[in-house]
Amino acid sequence: MKRRFYSAVLERDDNGCFGLWFPDFPGAVAASQSQEAVMAKGQDVLERAMQALAEQDIALPAPSPVEAVEIPPDCAFVAFLAVGATPPDPSERVNVYLPRSVIERVDRTASAWGMTRSSLFGLAVTRLMASFAETPAAPVESARRRR
Repeated sequence: MKRRFYSAVLERDDNGCFGLWFPDFPGAVAASQSQEAVMAKGQDVLERAMQALAEQDIALPAPSPVEAVEIPPDCAFVAFLAVGATPPDPSERVNVYLPRSVIERVDRTASAWGMTRSSLFGLAVTRLMASFAETPAAPVESARRRR
């Protein structure tokens, strides 16, 4: 998915601590003693806020332009920033019927790799599709040759 950039407000309190908050995601706040650290934390905070909405099946808000952001009177404003994050790709449950022996092999492999069955299937299918992206008929042709 394409990254989305959201306006963020960087502020600093009287003790020199920096805060970063996102007007489009109330409650999504990062704080740190240094400007660099709070900006690094900002992307993680934004991604968690996006994930929380996705888990509730709530659409992501459209990014607000900086001109539309209202700075509260008590904000020790430093700068506006644009912070980018990749929206979550929601999962969907599917039923797949496979021979029990294949499922057992998948489970053993997934366990050895520290993965779940679902994550291994997702990885395998994604890689297989990427390897045949340029020639969509290749898997069918390959299967016919093996017969």
